[in-house]
Amino acid sequence: MSKKIIVPIVAVGVLAVVLLLFFTQRRSDITDELEKSLTGESTGVLAQSDHVEDIRTFYADRNYLEVWLFNGSLSNSGDKLLKQIENAKYDGLQPADYHLEEIYELSSNPDKENKKFRNLSSQDKVSLELMLSDAFLTLVHDLVKGKVDPSTLDPSWKFEEKETDVNFTALLEEVANGSSVEKIFEELYPHSELYVQGRKAIEELYQIQKNDTLSWDFESVDGAIKVGEKHNAIPALRKRLIFWDFLKPYTMKDPTLFDSTMFAGLQNYQEANGMNPDGVIGALVAESLNKSPQDLIDIASINMERLRWMPQMDWGQEMVVVNIANYQLDYLDKKDTVFTAKVIVGKEYNESPTFTSPMSYIVFSPYWNIPESITNNEIIPSIKKNKGYLAEKNMEVVSDSGEPVKMKNVNWNDAEKDFPYRIRQKPGGDNSLGLVKFMFPNEYNIYIHDTPARSLFEKENRALSHGCIRIQNPDQFAKILLDEKEWDDEKIQEAMHQDEETIVELDKKIPVVLLYMTFWADQNGKANFRSDVYDRDEALLKALQSKRSSLDKA
Repeated sequence: MSKKIIVPIVAVGVLAVVLLLFFTQRRSDITDELEKSLTGESTGVLAQSDHVEDIRTFYADRNYLEVWLFNGSLSNSGDKLLKQIENAKYDGLQPADYHLEEIYELSSNPDKENKKFRNLSSQDKVSLELMLSDAFLTLVHDLVKGKVDPSTLDPSWKFEEKETDVNFTALLEEVANGSSVEKIFEELYPHSELYVQGRKAIEELYQIQKNDTLSWDFESVDGAIKVGEKHNAIPALRKRLIFWDFLKPYTMKDPTLFDSTMFAGLQNYQEANGMNPDGVIGALVAESLNKSPQDLIDIASINMERLRWMPQMDWGQEMVVVNIANYQLDYLDKKDTVFTAKVIVGKEYNESPTFTSPMSYIVFSPYWNIPESITNNEIIPSIKKNKGYLAEKNMEVVSDSGEPVKMKNVNWNDAEKDFPYRIRQKPGGDNSLGLVKFMFPNEYNIYIHDTPARSLFEKENRALSHGCIRIQNPDQFAKILLDEKEWDDEKIQEAMHQDEETIVELDKKIPVVLLYMTFWADQNGKANFRSDVYDRDEALLKALQSKRSSLDKA
């Protein structure tokens, strides 16, 4: 090899060593201070951290070299993480949970949008470095598992605990080794279109909030206001219809008059928000219109947390989704909605739980095996008042084996204390389950079924059942599920009108998912809000907005 070749190679090698020493020195200007802070008795800015031991180990393993700082200011990774913390609000999370306010206090231009960190003292550099590491681990955790533990907050949340193999500290090591902060967080978001669109909708709500010039004082409405009537709440409610672009500003003679122009705008608002577009301002409409942009951001935040709680599932598979708060069932196949139906859900004191279970069979012309609680609380007292009650309701007493038991053989006087039988309603048009039920066996004894009271589907508030899901157009639902030529309309109707029940196994199990979502964004990014019929939102919002997470982070 010639000397002409050797000299450049040696020069390049020397330059590489010099650059390595240079960058190592520049990136380790707080090494001693970091070590002192992490090995001392006081944990300083990590005093409230759930990750202090992981952070200590992480920095010890890398000889106390910083990750988020470079040359005394934020490194590229630090800058990207700060942006992730700021944007956590679009996930419905509180940026303050990730030290944002304390970080801003260290900036040299705290009043500017683009924060700079210059001329920091050694102690401030250490504080900034450690706060960012703690923020990274906490934000990663909250995105993966949620900030709040559903098992301690919502007794109706019956989904299995979300499993994850994400190693939070390993992700921190990846960043330290040069991985992109943005790409790491992109992988952490729940991989569902609901979450992606929900995040966009919240960001849009923040933009709308910038134009919020309304006071949003609550305007209560007792009873109902119909078109042509006057009410003191009308001016404020009209302003809100204009704010949400359901009305264009217009001139009116009497601001308190509910006129025809406002009537048309209200109908559009009702239809867009899942209400009966009757153009009447009732309590539900007033409640909805009273919600400010911040109120809607809060509601959206609550439901983004519920999506983070959800166990991993393939949202592209064939599945049945019931949104309890929307009173609606959707049958999805490859993310396309194949069938939609109104549903009736549990009353406030018989709340339908949220869970998932595979549907495996259909029962045509079903018996209704009346639950013990209904038997004791409703049926037996009715029989005591009216001995002909069972015959009138087409019911019978049966043994555990299903054999009919004569009325005279039952001691009705002590039945509420000791009743060794079951009561069931025979198949027929008056059967409380209607003419068909759809079974996804679960420990909560919840299933989807028909109902003879079909007029109830026209009600706006359809929290009316004992907990099960009553479905409109059950025959159409059965036809789609069976998906076989032999199960045409005629055969389904015949099966639904028999004296004995018929069980038909499905050729495949179809997941049924019961959700409670008072907000979601559709594929077009349109935000949808529904009334919190079970009053579940308030407690979750309070937990989300609390300074400390109620989750015991491992």
